[in-house]
Amino acid sequence: MKNLILTVCLLLIGYIAFPQNKRDSVYSRLNEVMDNRPFYTANKEGRILTLKQLLNIGKLSSQQIYDINMKLSNEYKKYKSDSAVFYIKRNITIANKLNNPKLRNKADIELAWLYSTEGLYIESKGLLDHIDRSTLTADLLPNYFECYNAFCSNYGQSNNYTVYYTKSELYRDSLLTVLNPKSLNYQIAYATKILFQGQKQKAEKSLLSLLDKTTDKNPERAVIAYLLGVMYKDEGNVELQKRYFSISAITDVENSIKDNASLQSLALTYYKIGDIDLAFKFIEAAINDAIFCNVRYRTIETSFFYPIINASFQEKQSKQRMELRLYLILISILSLFLIAGIMYVYKQMKRVSKIRKELHSTNKKLNKLNRDLQHANDNLFESNHIKEEYIAHFFDLCSTYIDKMENYRKSLNKKATNNQMDELFKELKSTVVVESELEELYKSFDSIFLNLYPTFVKDFNVLLTPDQQILPKRGELLNTELRIFALIRLGITDSVKIASFLRYSLRTVYNYRTKVRNRAVDSRDEFEETVKDIGTLMRNR
Repeated sequence: MKNLILTVCLLLIGYIAFPQNKRDSVYSRLNEVMDNRPFYTANKEGRILTLKQLLNIGKLSSQQIYDINMKLSNEYKKYKSDSAVFYIKRNITIANKLNNPKLRNKADIELAWLYSTEGLYIESKGLLDHIDRSTLTADLLPNYFECYNAFCSNYGQSNNYTVYYTKSELYRDSLLTVLNPKSLNYQIAYATKILFQGQKQKAEKSLLSLLDKTTDKNPERAVIAYLLGVMYKDEGNVELQKRYFSISAITDVENSIKDNASLQSLALTYYKIGDIDLAFKFIEAAINDAIFCNVRYRTIETSFFYPIINASFQEKQSKQRMELRLYLILISILSLFLIAGIMYVYKQMKRVSKIRKELHSTNKKLNKLNRDLQHANDNLFESNHIKEEYIAHFFDLCSTYIDKMENYRKSLNKKATNNQMDELFKELKSTVVVESELEELYKSFDSIFLNLYPTFVKDFNVLLTPDQQILPKRGELLNTELRIFALIRLGITDSVKIASFLRYSLRTVYNYRTKVRNRAVDSRDEFEETVKDIGTLMRNR
């Protein structure tokens, strides 16, 4: 059961969607051919030019000229009736010259048909009445009855004489008696008859069948589709009415048929549904075609509806212009606000840019201050760390020195108690103890310093030329030159203090400092300042 419901739904969707797609294709096709009208007109003019060139061929017989004129007339027949009349009149002259009744009858019938379309009903009626029906051959009878049918229909529409509509139907019946029942003209005429007799279902089936058998290249397709449009118009089916009038218009435009009813009917259909733009487009095309072709009754019909549709179109255009003017005013006001907004934003951007630059400058200053602060913190940390190290070692040295002094005092006291005066004086005069203590002091200094700055020697030699580098001897941690600059690294730059600490003369310290500065790779003046920054303090011990 579920599958059955699903199948039915899919079929309904397909049934609904297919006609819609088909309708859409019809309307897009109509727009396409309307845009390409000059192209189809050029093709028509090309065929006409080719036929005209045939007339320039020398030594043509009168019959050949007649046939070419007839072909030209047929090309002009529903395109430009005045030109068609011109070539038919030429054929009448040829027929009279040849004294050929058949050729004259054929030309008279064609001329009568053209006169009826141009509104020359008296002239058309005169020609038809002048023709002796008994002289017409079988192949001319369909043309004769068709011409009479067209005359009565056109005249009836022009003057609203119902009697001529009745005559038109009678001539259609006569036409059906002489046409081949299998021919397209017969089937169209028969479908038209039963349609006007009220047999709409039968007529619809017949016309739809004929429509499927024809293409846009068949001029008859325009008549078939138009009759379907008229039928659906009577039924009030606007969508189908619009569709089939569109198909009729497509065929008329492609075949450059200017004597057409499709464009006018299509214009009225769109006007009825409120699409004024398309209604005006089609009514304008219809009246231009009617005037170009010089089809009087079409011009009269179209001229009756054109002012109505044009007035609606102009009213709509006027409203659109008013709306456009209003929109332009609103856009102008909005543009002013936009310009003001842009100027305000521009000023704000400049202000923000200025603030950003100031912030950038401030950030640079803050970064520099941070770096300076960090450097100061590093120096403070280093100074504190050095102090901690040296204070600890100072107390350790002091304690050791006190112990040594106590032992030395005991030794001297013992010698004095034992009355060993010579040995006592000898001990007092000796410098061995002092030298030994100084040596211990320097070793302790070297050890503590390199413990704080283990890369000092390496970093210091980087500042000197490769051939003048200073390296301690085997068993030494620092030598005199390195010890002097180690003190400078610790911030002791006064030569007097350095000389006092190292037990050297002031000149000796000065000479050492000068000698080492002369070995510098870079500026000698900035050498000692650079030394103050070398070495890596062991913070994480």
